[in-house]
Amino acid sequence: MVNETKVLEFLLLGFSDIPEHQTLLFVLFLSLYLITILGNSLIILVIAFNRCLHTPMYFFLGNLSLVDTCLSSVTIPRLLRDLLSEQKTISLPACIVQVYFFFFVGIMEVFLLAVMAFDRYVAISDPLRYSLVMSQKLCLGLVAGSWVVAALHSTMHSLLLLRLSFCGSITIQHFFCDIPPLLKLSCSDTSLSESAMFSEGTLLVMGSFLFIVLSYFRIILAILKIRSAQGRSKAFSTCSSHLTVVVFFYGTVMFTYFRPSSSSSLDYERAVSAVFSSVTPMINPFIYSLRNAEVKGALSKLLRSCQLSH
Repeated sequence: MVNETKVLEFLLLGFSDIPEHQTLLFVLFLSLYLITILGNSLIILVIAFNRCLHTPMYFFLGNLSLVDTCLSSVTIPRLLRDLLSEQKTISLPACIVQVYFFFFVGIMEVFLLAVMAFDRYVAISDPLRYSLVMSQKLCLGLVAGSWVVAALHSTMHSLLLLRLSFCGSITIQHFFCDIPPLLKLSCSDTSLSESAMFSEGTLLVMGSFLFIVLSYFRIILAILKIRSAQGRSKAFSTCSSHLTVVVFFYGTVMFTYFRPSSSSSLDYERAVSAVFSSVTPMINPFIYSLRNAEVKGALSKLLRSCQLSH
């Protein structure tokens, strides 16, 4: 038996050690984070205070904005702290906690996008029964069920990480704690964690993605049955925002977690993760507000009321 020193803390490599680069990166990520918080908070406030938006579609959109805020808050504040500090270490418990919440809100966004696809399918294929099918009870159940499954998902992966031993290198080739770089540092058998991440992750993520694809296939068939060109255009416009978000989100997720580990450089992998964790949550409110007349109208009304109150 060879004595090995167990690792109790890690060193996050981040993006660059050059001071000038770190200052520029700090300004960039701080701007992205503030825009993310402001944009998603405005969406939540608009939906909460405008009774015209108290519908299933905007209920799910409000939850998506909340999840986007949490997704960005899990990684960016820690990155901003590391960019200003020479001490870029993170303890093993803090690292596991970050993994837990990152996977929690990440899989929650996967479920919400699938639920929103189902909502659009019901609205377009059977508009007369939409309010009956998408009842308040069903909407609450879908969101609550998503939160529960997401919590179980992240708990399982966090417990699998806790059973691993880390020794030797302490440098995480990333700007936050994630499962793939942590598995590379482990000196114990990681086959169970790798199998769980691939099998269970594939089941949830790819299963939700296939559900979205099937929903949009049915949506397209329903749109083609609409006789007027104006009606088809209006029906498709209600889905365009959601479809744009799906493309951005799943594109970065699949590149990060469903590809060979040696297929790209570490710098490129970190850049894609930055898009997934900071850029995508920032652009979602703009996609929905710029492409949705109801959201734009409600936002303008809210801003005017704030100006009048002052």
